[in-house]
Amino acid sequence: MEQRKSARRRSSDGTSNRNMRSINNSREVSRRAKGKNRYAYEEDRRSARYYDDEEDYYRERPKKKSSLNDKKKRRPEEDYQNIRKMSDPENNKNRKNKRRRGRKKNRVSRTIGIILVIIQFILSVVLAVNVMLFNVLTSTYFLVLIGVLLILLGITLLTQIAAKGKGIGGKIFCILICIILGVGSFYIGKVNNAFQKITGSNKKTSSMVVAVKADDNADTLSAAAGYTFGVQYATGGDQTKSAVKQIEKELGQNITLQEYSNLGEEAQALYDGEVDAIIYNSAYSNIIKEQYSTFTKDTKVIYKHNIVVEIESDTSDESVTKPFAVYLSGIDTNGDITEQGRSDVNIVAVVNPTSHQVLLITTPRDYYVPIPGVSGGQDDKLTHAGIYGVDVSMQTLEELYDTDIEFFGRVNFTSMTSVVDALGGLDVESDLEFDTGWESGAEIHVNEGMNHFDGISALAFCRERQALPDGDNGRGVHQQAVITAIIKKMMSPAMLRGASDIIESVSDGVDTNFTSSQIQSLIKTQLRTNAKWNIYSVAADGTGGTDICYSSGDEELYVTYPDENSVAEIIGLIKKVKDGEIIEGSVSTE
Repeated sequence: MEQRKSARRRSSDGTSNRNMRSINNSREVSRRAKGKNRYAYEEDRRSARYYDDEEDYYRERPKKKSSLNDKKKRRPEEDYQNIRKMSDPENNKNRKNKRRRGRKKNRVSRTIGIILVIIQFILSVVLAVNVMLFNVLTSTYFLVLIGVLLILLGITLLTQIAAKGKGIGGKIFCILICIILGVGSFYIGKVNNAFQKITGSNKKTSSMVVAVKADDNADTLSAAAGYTFGVQYATGGDQTKSAVKQIEKELGQNITLQEYSNLGEEAQALYDGEVDAIIYNSAYSNIIKEQYSTFTKDTKVIYKHNIVVEIESDTSDESVTKPFAVYLSGIDTNGDITEQGRSDVNIVAVVNPTSHQVLLITTPRDYYVPIPGVSGGQDDKLTHAGIYGVDVSMQTLEELYDTDIEFFGRVNFTSMTSVVDALGGLDVESDLEFDTGWESGAEIHVNEGMNHFDGISALAFCRERQALPDGDNGRGVHQQAVITAIIKKMMSPAMLRGASDIIESVSDGVDTNFTSSQIQSLIKTQLRTNAKWNIYSVAADGTGGTDICYSSGDEELYVTYPDENSVAEIIGLIKKVKDGEIIEGSVSTE
């Protein structure tokens, strides 16, 4: 202001035109400051010249040193350009469209987030329901699972609904969780189906077949319509009669029958040409092969008819809270596990769930005993009882050991190897060093002491008897050792939590009349208590010899005559277990 007053005084006193121009410039700067572009005014003001009275000439105004805040500010000319853009209607329209597109993208992103939350919620519910239906987790484990699912759902809600922005990271997290939940639900459902498949079995299947000579022209039943059929009713007569009716129904005519007294005579009649075909239970093939070793090669099957028979069993959960017995049968077949067949492994496990004592009783396959309801008091091999059904084998052992056997479990060769492999192999101790032969399923070397077996090796160890000095009795001891190793490994909580893998791997090779709820009850109890079990093994003893067996007709076969003292000792041990006593010398699962 002082400068302007000074300039006015000099102008009135006749100052030079040059001074007047400086004044006019200052007025122009003032007018521009009143306009829209104040930044341009500020620039002119800072760079304008001023009159130096002492030196009597105009000098440039020194520029102000820029502070840190000034450096952060935009340059005035840039702001001036922005102001021009803001005043442009076209630019305003573009800005509005851009904001509108941004809001639309946010709405789409938020909608996707809500959909992902809903999907995760549904999959969480499905997983929880599947786990609840599977029913192997205790209440504590199940509540932990529910808590984890709720926490994961809460994280997704925070990242997709409560938080601002697009939430890309939250969406990726939600998608990964949904994949895990979906795969988990599918897997648990699959295992549950396998679990239902192997449990609650209360049937046995008799496979009745029609066989002709291998060089016979007939390949189908219709081609043998005019043949004479050999039959025998002494062994499995009811199934034979049912098969005859079914054959006549399919052919639409009566067939010619020739009756024989036993299987051996029936097979011999086919060899001699007395009959063109024979009708028999395929489970009896091994009995026939004991007399005619090449029977399978000499004949061919042209017809098969399955007969399913129900087996009565106790399905209440209370039956597994008190002492019970399980018949463990090893079938020498890889076919349908429910089909009748010889049992090479005959073990009775007496279990007391209160005292946690298990008694394993091995009975030689050649034990010479009567077969209740079949042989009419005549003795036969124990293994032959299996061809009449697993229930007949159970009844035979019940009569031998004077005890009730409530449950059974049957495994074939395939399921045996699957169980061991699913457990990651077994550590089994052997008291002998020997090599197994090819007939045992695999040629392996067994060391004296501890051995680690996979599925194939464990099966060979269980089946080998030719290399053992005490033959079948020694094989029974090895079978007990493998079963003990399986029980010890499965009693750990880690293995029980992984029971689903084992169940799925053996679903096609295991048959049991345990219901799913009974097994689930046992698993849950073990998970809750983590109890240590005591296992005691004993084998029935006897002496070898040859004798006539009911199922083989007049043919004498190798048998083992029971030792009465050995049987009496086992009966006493069974009573101790059921009374809650711990047998001295038991092996702990610790």
